[in-house]
Amino acid sequence: MGPGMKRSINYLTVLAGSLFALGSCSAEPLAIGGGLPAVTQQDQDGKAVTLDPAAKGWVLVYFYPKADTPGCTKQACSLRDAYADLTKLGVTIYGVSADTVAAQKAFKDKFKLPFQLLADADGKVIAAFGVPKTLGFAKRQAFLFRDGKLVWRDLSAATEQQAADVRKAIADQPK
Repeated sequence: MGPGMKRSINYLTVLAGSLFALGSCSAEPLAIGGGLPAVTQQDQDGKAVTLDPAAKGWVLVYFYPKADTPGCTKQACSLRDAYADLTKLGVTIYGVSADTVAAQKAFKDKFKLPFQLLADADGKVIAAFGVPKTLGFAKRQAFLFRDGKLVWRDLSAATEQQAADVRKAIADQPK
């Protein structure tokens, strides 16, 4: 490989790294013991939903990059399939991505998801939780609150294991 080719490869490497950095955004994630952010966003039906910091019981807020993609579908279906068990434990579930209301509605309907999906196209919820974004897509993460306080977080959330991880996190909490 000649010197001109090496310069071109180095230039492309620097350019790709710069583009990734420009499209990437991260904040500090919520700390264990922190409160559920009071943030409002539209759900899949266009209705305003406000996360309530005074909520009693369990609240799971999970983030996924893009509706109706393989990993995001596995994650959502894991929670869908365990929904009856999780609601018996008193868990309220919210899925969040930067998708539009229409995309969230199509995703919910296609996979018969029994919980609300928040359409966070402007990134308010993503920012409130400190979830990193790359090229506009939220990183897959999950946050479990008990009586409005964060008791568990998974900063590299699973796909098909999401429900099992949440059940274990609940079982591990002091009574």
